[in-house]
Amino acid sequence: MSEKTAITPTGHAAPPAAFSHGVRKGNILQVAGQVGFLPAVAGQSPVVAGPTLREQTLQTLENVRAVLRAGGADWDDVMMIRVYLTDTGHFAEMNEIYDAYFAEQGLRTAPAARTTVYVGLPAGLLIEIDALAVLD
Repeated sequence: MSEKTAITPTGHAAPPAAFSHGVRKGNILQVAGQVGFLPAVAGQSPVVAGPTLREQTLQTLENVRAVLRAGGADWDDVMMIRVYLTDTGHFAEMNEIYDAYFAEQGLRTAPAARTTVYVGLPAGLLIEIDALAVLD
């Protein structure tokens, strides 16, 4: 039985509680919910990429990608993406940003995805994304 390995990519702050940014066990990598924080600076509080959904979505996707890479995966290994928005009015804009981002990434096959509204994110955060990857 393979052991679980915690994944914390360079540029990510240490989690504020007993959880990991990602966990890999065997060929499965679960990326924990990521938000639109800019890369961490030692001794400073996390900084949100910007006030807009576009800024936060693009940074959040890059943060997910950083965990994937640190765990030995890439977007083509992702089987499922879950997106949590804080406002139902953001669905259409997020879908446009999401589609354009993955077109730029050259994604061969889109993963399964689910988007829902979640109002429990800290103030100022508009989106959270997690992902499940299965590596070859």
